[in-house]
Amino acid sequence: MIELLSAGTRATVQDWPGRLGYWEVGVPPSGPMDARSFRLGNLLVGNAEGAAGIEVTLTAPRLRFVRAAVVAVCGAPLAVEIDGAPAPQWTALDVPAGAVLTIGSIRGVGLRAYVLVRGGIERPSVMGSRATFAPAGLGGGPLRKGDRLSVGSAPSAPPPSIGAAIASPPMTNVWTLRVVPGPHGAPDLLTADGLDELWRATWTVHLHSDRTGVRLTGPVPDWARGDGGEAGLHPSNILDSAYGVGTVMLAGDMAVVVGPDGPSLGGFAAIAQVVRADLWRLGQVRAGDAVTLDPVDPAYASALHAAAEADIAGALALAPPSAPPLPPRDSPHAPALDEPAPPPVPPLPPRDSPHAPVLDEPVPPLAPPLPPRRCPPAPMLDAPRDGSGGPLTFRRAGEGSLLVEFGEPLLDLRSRVRVHLLRAALDDAAPAGLLDLTPGVRSLHVQHDADRLPAGALLRLLVALEATLPAPDAAIVPGRVVHLPLAWRDPLAMSAIARYESVRAGAPWCPDNIEFIRRINGLPDEDAVRTIVFGASYLVLGLGDVYMGAPVAVPLDPRHRLVTTKYNPARTWTPPNAVGIGGAFLCVYGMEGPGGYQLVGRTVPIWHAGDDPPWRLRHFDELRFEPVAAEQLAELRAASDAGTWAPRVEPGGFSLAEHERFLAANAAVIATFRAMRETAFAAERDAWARDSAVV
Repeated sequence: MIELLSAGTRATVQDWPGRLGYWEVGVPPSGPMDARSFRLGNLLVGNAEGAAGIEVTLTAPRLRFVRAAVVAVCGAPLAVEIDGAPAPQWTALDVPAGAVLTIGSIRGVGLRAYVLVRGGIERPSVMGSRATFAPAGLGGGPLRKGDRLSVGSAPSAPPPSIGAAIASPPMTNVWTLRVVPGPHGAPDLLTADGLDELWRATWTVHLHSDRTGVRLTGPVPDWARGDGGEAGLHPSNILDSAYGVGTVMLAGDMAVVVGPDGPSLGGFAAIAQVVRADLWRLGQVRAGDAVTLDPVDPAYASALHAAAEADIAGALALAPPSAPPLPPRDSPHAPALDEPAPPPVPPLPPRDSPHAPVLDEPVPPLAPPLPPRRCPPAPMLDAPRDGSGGPLTFRRAGEGSLLVEFGEPLLDLRSRVRVHLLRAALDDAAPAGLLDLTPGVRSLHVQHDADRLPAGALLRLLVALEATLPAPDAAIVPGRVVHLPLAWRDPLAMSAIARYESVRAGAPWCPDNIEFIRRINGLPDEDAVRTIVFGASYLVLGLGDVYMGAPVAVPLDPRHRLVTTKYNPARTWTPPNAVGIGGAFLCVYGMEGPGGYQLVGRTVPIWHAGDDPPWRLRHFDELRFEPVAAEQLAELRAASDAGTWAPRVEPGGFSLAEHERFLAANAAVIATFRAMRETAFAAERDAWARDSAVV
């Protein structure tokens, strides 16, 4: 048992690799942000690499160990004491029963440290993991003073000897993140010179970086287009597509690297993917640090990963014993608890030392030498081709992901049906090495284990499967009609808008998002906006747009498609289950957090832990909103939490052929509405240009 005498800053329990298999519905993996330090610390205390431990950010908790334990403190440099006596980091430490482990603040370099205990932290597994996704309460929340943590049974394998040590990886304030370019880039979204400038730039880590994403400030991208069309006014806006952990997206004019608590789906261009060997660095960059993005080709990235894994596997086999204990606290050479303590890096022991490997002992295999670096290829894997149901494009999205895009970059439900059909075929084929499949509005993001399912083999499989798909016109996709209450201008939603005025008071959507929606769509008054929202049937095209089963949905009737732009920069706070419009899409926020959609109100929870599965919506559901007062919504939310109320659900289903007949029958009035909307949209854009506003 471990008792927290103080909590520190944002300390959480994590395991590795985290909560896998739920990316499609907006549940991130979580887990340690610096997985390298975490895994090595577990090996030092004799655990499996993934055993649960404590992640510390900036300031650490004080821990009392009720029973004796073997502990390692890894990660960013800081001072460590056991009952007041200095102790080294990156070393297997013997902590007696009743002793207090005190850890100082992280200062100067690095941001996170890890406390690993032999046996691991024992707590209930939630959706297959003990990792904490604190914003949603999955696996618990940040640790607090007085918390008591159980320690699991010690592994049967003998631990490394007390004092075994591993050298710390270098920490710095100037970082290089090697990236595989793609899936988007030049010339489709950015100019070639503009993309090169992003690679040459030195970026600065923004203060508002966290486990959801590392925000980088730097050059304003040189876009190759004026706007995002139906995806939104800013040229960074795209029809919603999936990301991976480590994706470098351009959210407006700010680069954001998706973290282990980041969103799985969103409407921003993604220009690169941090290589697996460098993902640990995202956990150690801190506000003000300098970052450069170094593009590499996939073969080189895979070799970097192999070398990094070989380094972890061999770290303990060649680990020297610990350096002598640090000097007493009154020595002028002893680091204070609030100063970084350099980790001990002693010389290798002589060959006759009992700790040195003898010549006939097996030495962990080294990774093969790195291949020569080549100029990174374009993100597109081959020329766009005609598939069985129309145009098809395959894009590289990192070492272990492909993005399949269907049709033209337009909002066309035919493309979404094709996504559904290919996804179903992949599910049936179930090739070894296939990981997460995440549908977007017109794309399918395919994550795969590149060691078991190389990108070339996956591409061939996708091409072969797509050629066998039935015609999308013949498909009837299962779905339901889900009725949700909506409190128009809910006070909490309106307070999120008001808070934003301190960020950018002159933004065209301030002080009133609904007035902005009215103006940019050429509608006469707010009642016209309200009538459209409550009269529309919204087809769910994706889940997890802003976490926890949050739908991205589009009105089936094009006359109900209110087009807006997303906030730039994004809000830092949005209440859970706020309802907003961005581009032509509606979203219900799955939980409290940042956001960029223009808010109109709030509804009930769309994630309920007592349900199986807990996400209440599915792909191809139709959402219909019913007006309620804010007070009534509060009652329904309470009843939902208590499990005594659930949304009304009716049978449904989507037929592309029937939908296209509707479009043909109403083509003239749809065209008139679009012309009115596009005229108002252009006028708003011209007004911003005259005011020199960047949106």
